[in-house]
Amino acid sequence: MSVKKTRGPLQNIITVTDDLKRQFDDLLQETLEKDVLEPRTGKDVYKRCLHLKNLVQKNRDALQGLKKADEPGPVGNYDLRKDEEDRRLEQLSRHLRNLAKTLAHGEDVKETSGDEEESEEEYEEEEEGDEEEEEDKLDATAKHFITLGDFQAQQKEDLTFQKGEVLQILDKKPDGWWVAQNSKGVHGLVPKTYLQLYKGAEQSPSPSDEETENEEESAAENVGNTNRSAEDTISQISSSKKTQELSAAEALATMGTIPSGFRTSTLSHFLEQGDQYKASRYLHLDLTPSQLCFKDLLWDSEKGGILPLPSQVSIFLTLWSCKMIPLPGASIQILSRHVRLCLFDGSKVLSNIHTVRASWLPKNSRTWTFSPRVTGILPSLLDGDCFLRSGNPSPELGILFEVGVTYIRNSTGERGDLSCGWTFLKLFDVNGIPLSTRTYELTLNGGTPHERGVEVDPSISRRASSGIFHQIITQRRQPRLLVKIRSLDTRRKEILNLLPETLVGSICHIPLVVFYRQILGDVLLKQRSNVQSTDLICNPVLATFPRLMEQTDVMDALRMGRKRELFEEIREERC
Repeated sequence: MSVKKTRGPLQNIITVTDDLKRQFDDLLQETLEKDVLEPRTGKDVYKRCLHLKNLVQKNRDALQGLKKADEPGPVGNYDLRKDEEDRRLEQLSRHLRNLAKTLAHGEDVKETSGDEEESEEEYEEEEEGDEEEEEDKLDATAKHFITLGDFQAQQKEDLTFQKGEVLQILDKKPDGWWVAQNSKGVHGLVPKTYLQLYKGAEQSPSPSDEETENEEESAAENVGNTNRSAEDTISQISSSKKTQELSAAEALATMGTIPSGFRTSTLSHFLEQGDQYKASRYLHLDLTPSQLCFKDLLWDSEKGGILPLPSQVSIFLTLWSCKMIPLPGASIQILSRHVRLCLFDGSKVLSNIHTVRASWLPKNSRTWTFSPRVTGILPSLLDGDCFLRSGNPSPELGILFEVGVTYIRNSTGERGDLSCGWTFLKLFDVNGIPLSTRTYELTLNGGTPHERGVEVDPSISRRASSGIFHQIITQRRQPRLLVKIRSLDTRRKEILNLLPETLVGSICHIPLVVFYRQILGDVLLKQRSNVQSTDLICNPVLATFPRLMEQTDVMDALRMGRKRELFEEIREERC
């Protein structure tokens, strides 16, 4: 014969709170589903809201009067559970107060009965002092945060939560994983990208403000979850017009699709702004300050060609591989993996932005490689051998590498570019000595090139223990890029000196660029009868070649044609 277990007073209080919470959810859903409340309906909802708030306060008063000795049996963590239940009732009371204010100040609810006004004034007088104290405490400590999405624990020490939960933050760690406690008293680590400062006590905007509601609904859609809980809805209602829509990268990070260190690609954004950061801009000729000659194109009458112009920096480098690059979630499809590089001084881009496509294997998709072995001519888009030239004398000059992907969202079809990390290789040391020719293993940073101290995937560091061996293993798990700086012999230096003063590109394009520059010298300097003439010159090669630098397939076809010409010339000479 089974004996029915008797519930204690604390358990009864918790059960009543759960029922009040369900009633509030139903009331809130009914309010949100109606665009315009009729006067009779609006008064009824307002009255139910005040009545429910009164029940919450009575339940809270009953909770305050409980003692551990009242329980029929032992209860584990009694004081902690009692405090957590008190916080739940406090939050529910605050939500009801905000909803009541919204209904009271709405355009369609203009009149209230004497009893309703008396009830409202009574509650406002009772909690006016407590409300101000709570707001001051929240601003000072900022320990309560509301969750923006569902999160499933990935490690033993993580804390699983659902969207709309209010968590108490116990410790804000610098790696982005905070120690939190939920309403049941369970502790664990949570990612801060899933959290938003809880502002339940702020005054909510008028229900007639349709623009704010649209912005809030759009932000919720970007989070990827349309099933709002009561706390999340109240938080969004009370955020006012200061609430801004999440960017694509922030939305994906909030959903857990990408690590928190991923960002929208900075260099891709620069490329979309126009020709300022494209190779064609640096192939066009500029005049000297005197306007009498070209800046980096001079004619050598003795040799019948253009003069070589040494620059401050002339480098050959090879992209070897990217290792331990985090994998995005299944909700987005990766269209391409690539590395973008340019000259950078720590604050601004000083050259064109060059892109190299990466290859990878499904069985080892966290490792990217460059310059794969292919049959026939190597596509220049996959060529990891690059050159860099710059005449900038800045001692902070270096190479900015951005590892990124182009993706498409499966649900919306939206395309975008993400940065999976960046790194900066300075070209000179503190004494002005250039980099040595060797292979550099560069750890990737998260965020943007203007952020510091951001990790690509903070979960890697937080799992590390204090042991030296574990720290070494953790370092090997960090995303990194392998780059080799190659030496230049005399012949290579002479070839690079025939290029524009500032340019970044693929080594396989150098012969074509030199050929283009030679045609420039012939047409603009050698063949001109009058140097001071300003008549237009008709030359299809000079007009179109700079724009072809962005069309890698056309450049590959030109390379093939140029190789055949050279082969024919060599064969004719031998014959």
